[in-house]
Amino acid sequence: MTVASTSREVLAINGGSPVRNTLLPYGHHSISEDDIQAVVETLRSDWLTTGPKVAEFEEAVAAWVGTKHAVSFSSGTAALHAAAFAAGLKFGDEAITSPMTFAATANCLLHQGATPVFADVSSDTLNLDPDLASARLTSRTKAILPVDYAGHPADLDSILQLAERHGLIVIEDACHALGAEYRGRRVGSIAHMTVFSFHPVKHLTTGEGGMVTTDNPEFSETLRRFRNHGISSNARQRQMLGQWHYEMVLLGFNYRLTDIACALGLQQLARLEVNLARRRQIAAQYTAAFQKLPGVLRPQVRSDVNPAWHLYPIRLELKKFSAGRSEVFRALRAENIGVNVHYIPVHRHPYYRDRFGYRGGEYPVAEAAYECLVSLPMFHGMSDQDVEDVIAAVKKVCSAYSDDCEVPGD
Repeated sequence: MTVASTSREVLAINGGSPVRNTLLPYGHHSISEDDIQAVVETLRSDWLTTGPKVAEFEEAVAAWVGTKHAVSFSSGTAALHAAAFAAGLKFGDEAITSPMTFAATANCLLHQGATPVFADVSSDTLNLDPDLASARLTSRTKAILPVDYAGHPADLDSILQLAERHGLIVIEDACHALGAEYRGRRVGSIAHMTVFSFHPVKHLTTGEGGMVTTDNPEFSETLRRFRNHGISSNARQRQMLGQWHYEMVLLGFNYRLTDIACALGLQQLARLEVNLARRRQIAAQYTAAFQKLPGVLRPQVRSDVNPAWHLYPIRLELKKFSAGRSEVFRALRAENIGVNVHYIPVHRHPYYRDRFGYRGGEYPVAEAAYECLVSLPMFHGMSDQDVEDVIAAVKKVCSAYSDDCEVPGD
């Protein structure tokens, strides 16, 4: 509920009235009655896991993105781990990835005994810079893991060309980018393997869940075995064949996604186009509202892509403000706008600093971006009033922290 929208009012953090009475989170799931009914029907069925809904969901996702195979997992993190395994990464190998991501992107390499090698990002999109990635190649490099930061596809053609020249596998971390398009192609149909997440703040949710899409049948078979303890068949297959015998052919994990989750995912997939359209509409409203707002840099979009807008990360030109990013962040939270920050660069986490000796300064573009990033609320369930509240709060805080800030539209 909106309380005030006048940008020159006293900030809530200083005792003024907040823009909203209740907190608007940066992300939130949307569940319909049809979703609930589909889950209930599955709960009443014979299969709660390894059943028919799993295959149905996988086939639907593969068809939607335009690829031959889709393999579901219990989380996006599990899907990343499985993709690293299917790529054959092992102790002594290296893989190049972006520091501007959630830690799971790099962690999946460590789980395989491989070493994540970071390359800095492009200043416009904050995606992996292909030229800088090329400079990090060694004889031990076996894969490249670009990240579609905030839902904007990485420079996939350049990365795939680099990979082809050096015999590398490209695992695209598209956990932000379900529904994004790159040069007329849907993400999920381009890289050797593409990983999606179905966490509640994503474009569709299964509660927790993930998927790997690929055109490679060998990758697909390995992925299916890896998620099922390394066993070459599943319980439903054995029941249908009337047999009990199974064989473990590789060392895997229990990374299966349940039929319950897949039933929810199927219902959500039917609304994905609508969800994407709403996110793009919200992004367009933000972009227009902040076009001339001093001190606020909007996300940049390259001409050959259509982002999925998992996040809407603005960057603050802090030299134009009398406050730092932390103060701006707290002021927006006090206005009941649930901003967030994405991400602390992976190499700056204590584990990576201690293990690999990072001290800061190694990846200046990612590190400089981190110091001024703020993610605004972005989810398809936002109302028009929610969007207006975010815009009002950003303008209000901008005005309060900048004497020269002239807020357009007031």
